[in-house]
Amino acid sequence: MALMMAPKMVLHIFLFVLGTTLAAPPNDENLPPRPREGAITTRYCAFYNDSKPCDPNNTSCIETPEKEECLPTETTDKSSHCFVLWQFDNVTNTAYPKVKGCFLDTVSCTDRAFNCRLHNIKLPLLHCCCEGDMCNQNLTFPGLEVVLAHTESPVEIIRASPVPSSDDDTKMVITYTLIPLSVLFLVLIGCYFLYRKRKGSSFAELASGEPSLSRPPSASAGMDNEGVGLIGPITLCEVRARGRFGAVWRAQHGQTDVAVKVFPLQDKQSWLAEQEIYKLPRMDHPDILHFIGVDKKGDNLQAEYRLITAYHEKGSLCDYLKANTLTWAEAWRVAVCVARGLAHLHEEGGGKPAVAHRDFKSKNVLLKADMSACIADFGLALVFAQGRGCGDAHGQVGTRRYMAPEVLDGAINFTKDAFLRIDMYACALVLWEIASRCNDVGADPSLQYRLPLEEEVGSHPSLEEMQEAVVQRKLRPLIPGVWRDHPGLSVLCDTMEECWDHDAEARLSASCVLERVNAQRPATGPALAPSLAASLAPSLAPAPARAADTAPLLIHDLAPPPRVC
Repeated sequence: MALMMAPKMVLHIFLFVLGTTLAAPPNDENLPPRPREGAITTRYCAFYNDSKPCDPNNTSCIETPEKEECLPTETTDKSSHCFVLWQFDNVTNTAYPKVKGCFLDTVSCTDRAFNCRLHNIKLPLLHCCCEGDMCNQNLTFPGLEVVLAHTESPVEIIRASPVPSSDDDTKMVITYTLIPLSVLFLVLIGCYFLYRKRKGSSFAELASGEPSLSRPPSASAGMDNEGVGLIGPITLCEVRARGRFGAVWRAQHGQTDVAVKVFPLQDKQSWLAEQEIYKLPRMDHPDILHFIGVDKKGDNLQAEYRLITAYHEKGSLCDYLKANTLTWAEAWRVAVCVARGLAHLHEEGGGKPAVAHRDFKSKNVLLKADMSACIADFGLALVFAQGRGCGDAHGQVGTRRYMAPEVLDGAINFTKDAFLRIDMYACALVLWEIASRCNDVGADPSLQYRLPLEEEVGSHPSLEEMQEAVVQRKLRPLIPGVWRDHPGLSVLCDTMEECWDHDAEARLSASCVLERVNAQRPATGPALAPSLAASLAPSLAPAPARAADTAPLLIHDLAPPPRVC
């Protein structure tokens, strides 16, 4: 009995499932193919494509047709329909057609739950279809809300961001550029003030692990290693000048003012080179800046190197001439000290080698209280020891305005005499500066002081400008005719012209310049200091026979035939 009832139960279950399936409402996925018999035939549809517009000015452009013929169907399960693809703009809340035309589908448009489909949410594209020829020509947009209402899972509309304009792009570029630059600028400002603060504190702290000032051991053989010490601390007071290798401070050692030249760590070699010049024999000379000692403060990257010398309140000759004029007596005194100091540097003998300054200019001539002068700043000086050459000295060094033609032209003969003649060219320019501020020939203190060739090449000439002026055009500072009406200045003018001669070998030696300038001593001038008068006495009297072991040898005595000054 049970076996007979089992087939009946299976049959009932199968009929129930089949009836339920057939009774379900049709949808897009399970609709059967639309029967072709009795259906609306679609042969033509309106055609449109906004991605291929035709420029009216372009004759080669082929205008797209407004009517499209639908292709015949090759299978019985598909039929032709017309469609419109709408794009909805979330910003303006409007829709416009993007594409119109024919398409094939297995499902009839009239058999769908709704004849429009939403394909994309971020960029809403609505695909709507219809039946019949040209039915999509005047098809209207049904509305986004209607489409969303017929969507199985309505989703939130994401509003599109406005398309950025060119002005917005410019503002963004400027913003992204200025913000990093502003941050970098603020960081640099902060680093600068931090550096100044650290420098100020280091200058204020005078006590250090090396309180005594002394000369370090000499790096050159045969030089004096005796130390020069100072008792008590040195107090830095004010910055008086800044140069290529450091700042010069007025400082106090006890009750005495001294000058302290501070070298940063990167200029340590200049500090060593300058002190080695001062440590040469017979460098304690009235026309050479008096050297007191050296000091080092700090360690590692915070190290500073100091050179202590005598302090002269009047400062450099260049700075003094900017605000003052000179009488002939004062001009003569400065000129004779300059020539005498150079002559002493250039001569050799008594254990002292010849020294070329290589950066001689009015900035490196200091004025003393009695209007005598002394030569300073030997950071670029070159020592010519007997039996040794120039080493690895670089030829094109110094201040461009005072460079000799052969230096500017890069045609230096690396010999002792060649470097000494370079100094004499610069000496001629310094003598011209002295003469230009002499009030005996009408120099007006109210008129602006000018450096040599400043009118021709300006205040800050480049190397190329100096080469063109001095080497190619052979320009020299102008000597007014009124200068030659003065007996002393007339000799000084001749001396200048011979010292700045384009031919280096034709230039006068420092000792010859000293002899000429000394012969023009003012009859009613100020009394000379005892040391200056004593040192000039030999040049006024016949030259006695010199002892070979003590008397210095002058340049013109070394180069035969002797030059007539």
